[in-house]
Amino acid sequence: MSKILTSCRGWMLMLCLILSGGFAAFAQGLASGPQVLTFHSSVDDTEQPYGLYLPENYDASRAYPFVLMLHGAGSNHRLALKRVFGKSNTPGETDVEASRYFQDWQPEEYIVAAPLARGTMGYQGIAEKDVLDVVADVKNRFLIDENRMYLTGLSMGGGGTLWIGLSYPDMWAAIAPVCPAPPGGTDILAPNAINFPVHIFQGGADPVVRPETVRAWVDRFKKESVSVGYDEFPGVQHNSWENAYADQAIFDWFSQYERNPFPDRVRYVTDRFRHDGAYWVRFDQFTPGLPASIDAKMVKENQVEITTDKLKAFSLHLTGHPKYVGGKAVSLRIDGQSVRADVGAPLSFVRNGSLWAVQKDLETDGLMKKKGAEGPMSEVLSDRHVYVYGTAGEPSEAELAQRREQAEKAANWAYYRGEFLGRVMVFPRVLSDKQVRPSDLESANLVLFGDAATNTVIANLQGELPLQFSGDPATTGIAYIYPHNGHYVLVNSGLSIMEAPDSEKAIDGLTRFSSPAMVFALKKFDDYVIFSKDKVLAGGLFDNQWQLPAAARGQVQATKAVTLK
Repeated sequence: MSKILTSCRGWMLMLCLILSGGFAAFAQGLASGPQVLTFHSSVDDTEQPYGLYLPENYDASRAYPFVLMLHGAGSNHRLALKRVFGKSNTPGETDVEASRYFQDWQPEEYIVAAPLARGTMGYQGIAEKDVLDVVADVKNRFLIDENRMYLTGLSMGGGGTLWIGLSYPDMWAAIAPVCPAPPGGTDILAPNAINFPVHIFQGGADPVVRPETVRAWVDRFKKESVSVGYDEFPGVQHNSWENAYADQAIFDWFSQYERNPFPDRVRYVTDRFRHDGAYWVRFDQFTPGLPASIDAKMVKENQVEITTDKLKAFSLHLTGHPKYVGGKAVSLRIDGQSVRADVGAPLSFVRNGSLWAVQKDLETDGLMKKKGAEGPMSEVLSDRHVYVYGTAGEPSEAELAQRREQAEKAANWAYYRGEFLGRVMVFPRVLSDKQVRPSDLESANLVLFGDAATNTVIANLQGELPLQFSGDPATTGIAYIYPHNGHYVLVNSGLSIMEAPDSEKAIDGLTRFSSPAMVFALKKFDDYVIFSKDKVLAGGLFDNQWQLPAAARGQVQATKAVTLK
């Protein structure tokens, strides 16, 4: 009987651990303090590392506050974890040497994570996905207080703090960028910080991230009525993180703030469906590439005032808001127009001409730009993707080798870029058209090289694709993105997109500095481009129905390199 009772007690303990959310930590026997964990990435089926700090006397039944720390260029997850706890290299020590160990530091009652995010490539695309995957992995392993989640980072990671913090504002209770170098286009997102405080740290003599550009961010936030603090350290150069994270004071600052998941006011600006809203507001229809915005206020019980710009449809998800009473109609004033919405959740609205109306069943069927199907071309590289070269057309052995080399060069993210930039740790697969499996078609974006005559995958999709290459492959190239089967295909026919000249599209210095070659090649353009070796012949965006705009058809046809569907 005693053995049975002992066994029962064991199973009850295991059940309690599962229900408390601490079973994963129990099963792995994780120690307190700094360490490195991994998560499985769906991008390339690799295990990706991140630094993790567990508090002393970690209690699996307790929900902890959480800090996410983003490293700078030339750095990594291990160094980032040390930096946020105020630990710099010892005199004469290199980053390589400092990465080999964790020293002791004062304990904090926070769980802290620091992603590798593939190395030095900014925090968009795959790196952005890695950051979100780390957050998800931490929340899956440990109990996290979701109203006390904080974001910080230095240099490139400071820019990532602005980019990710402002793109996903409803995740964070506060953010603290240090000498931030954000990617281009981040500035339009400043209003999104209306519901959390921002504190920026900067060196007054920083030769890399100029103080005047950071002061402009402070002014930008103030203009948008964001709660912003600013510390500029006189005479300090690009190592301002030593001051910002000294004595682990950042944790004391974070401890003052909690997230309000249902604020009375939501301001949100975006130009992409990947970031389609925050809190109780979601964007349903707008034109990707053109910033759309909303300013929504719950003024009293079931009464909402809203102003919009360039927004075609949106939804309100009010369940749980303290000023929303279910079972009662909602009165709204949208861009000065009175609208009454009957009971329902969510509430959806669509603009017809200049007037707003309730839309009970928002039309999302058919081919249209939406989340996961919006472009531009660089989006094909933001998740799992496979590079496919063609074997059709009876190529010679030398020609087949050239085709394979073209795909392999595009897929080579991990080439060595020198001691500082290092490698970008992304390892996509390269397949011939004969090797593509049904599971690849179902689960991955496809980067397709060749045309219908040389690549059987392109031939099989030809009836759906809007453009067909008809130019001289020795002198002309086309590349375009198109949605297919819940994923993207990118077709590159003729010259490689990596041979395309620069476009007129503005590319920020961080993207030029940190992007792998294929990423940079695609970021120069929008949804499609036709080019020669020294000139962009045509390019731009497909419309919201994924059609070539009427105004662009003449320019595209004039290239004599493309047959239109």
